[in-house]
Amino acid sequence: MFRTPFSRVRSWTITGALILAFAFSAAVSPAAKAAEPIKIGFSMALTGGLAGAGKGALIAMEIWREDVNKAGGLLGRQVEFVYYDDATSPAKVPGIYTKLLNVDKVDLVVSSYGTNEIVPAMPIVMRKKLVFPSLFGLAANEKFNYDRYFQIMPSGPNPLVDWSAGFFELAKRQNPAPKSVALLSADAEFALNAVASARTHAKKMGLNIVYDKTYPPGTADFSPVIRAIQEAKPDMVYIGSYPPGSVGLVKAANELGLKTKMFGGSMVGLQFAAIQKNLGPMLNGVINYDFWVPEPTLKFKGVEAFLAKYQEKAKGKGVDPLGHYLPPFAYAYLQILGNAVNATKSLDHGKLAKYIHATTHDTVVGPVKFAKNGEWAESRALQVQFRDVKPNDLDQFAGPGKRIVLYPDSVKSGEIVYPYKQ
Repeated sequence: MFRTPFSRVRSWTITGALILAFAFSAAVSPAAKAAEPIKIGFSMALTGGLAGAGKGALIAMEIWREDVNKAGGLLGRQVEFVYYDDATSPAKVPGIYTKLLNVDKVDLVVSSYGTNEIVPAMPIVMRKKLVFPSLFGLAANEKFNYDRYFQIMPSGPNPLVDWSAGFFELAKRQNPAPKSVALLSADAEFALNAVASARTHAKKMGLNIVYDKTYPPGTADFSPVIRAIQEAKPDMVYIGSYPPGSVGLVKAANELGLKTKMFGGSMVGLQFAAIQKNLGPMLNGVINYDFWVPEPTLKFKGVEAFLAKYQEKAKGKGVDPLGHYLPPFAYAYLQILGNAVNATKSLDHGKLAKYIHATTHDTVVGPVKFAKNGEWAESRALQVQFRDVKPNDLDQFAGPGKRIVLYPDSVKSGEIVYPYKQ
């Protein structure tokens, strides 16, 4: 094509400008990149059945972000969250993490809350070979065996066995020890896993399993279930349930005068302040799992300061006002990730995973050391017993004396009241 001298000049000018622009871009891009925030992506249950817990976890995570950014951020860069509501729906999770990684281009990811929302994210995260801190998934890595998965829930290195070990260890120590057990589970993944753990220990103890059934999610009337359990006359009752079922079962047990020596197990919801206030004295004698309670044996560095911030921010938000159960761990799993980034001075996921595996981490929930499979190297799943609970009093749960730590012995704060008395 014939060009005039003007065309050639214009062409050279444009070419030169592009070269200069490229050179300028190459020269400034590292500094520009360093000024960009580090983006952490996740889904969270902000609506649906786990919304109350999910919103509380998000408040805790935002406190961590504020603390880190005030201290200079990570690698000298501020931290930004990119998150979407998974609506407590496992089906939404894969799409959210695909968008976070392919569209939002986040640097790091963490999980949503709960086993059902963690498992669907695993294949997406694994394909990208990312570190994946996880928030309260029971045995979520059993099928994947992913070496960059790290679980903040203190269930122990073999969660399907360790989870319920404390409940049955307490039973062994009684004189006479229980000889029979009833097992009841909601027909959902966490509850089924929890009761599978209990079944393993029951068989090891040689207990007679006199009742072993599930109930469908959405069950409203638990009176027939409690009557059937009572007819089986078990020495102990181990339950895996979600909040609506936990409330319904405790109420039915009290209304029908359930006679057994130990009652509780893996009842999600009994850790939440609003449910504790609602059930009041009906909780007395129940032995249930927990992870942190305000007993003197669990005063880890930073936890009280964190809870003071959380409780101030939680006012009027429709979340657990005390924040003892999930929020400290939501803060801690980011604490571990952030410390790994600063310690390695890197966003290289291989380096981060190696550091997290090799280190004992100081967190607001105490020292955390991970086993090879990303679970805690030692279980610290608590067994707590409700004691001297009064009606319609939220404040009583803010301090010690209402949830006595019976197990493990390393953080024990009192002795069991046995047998179970309503």
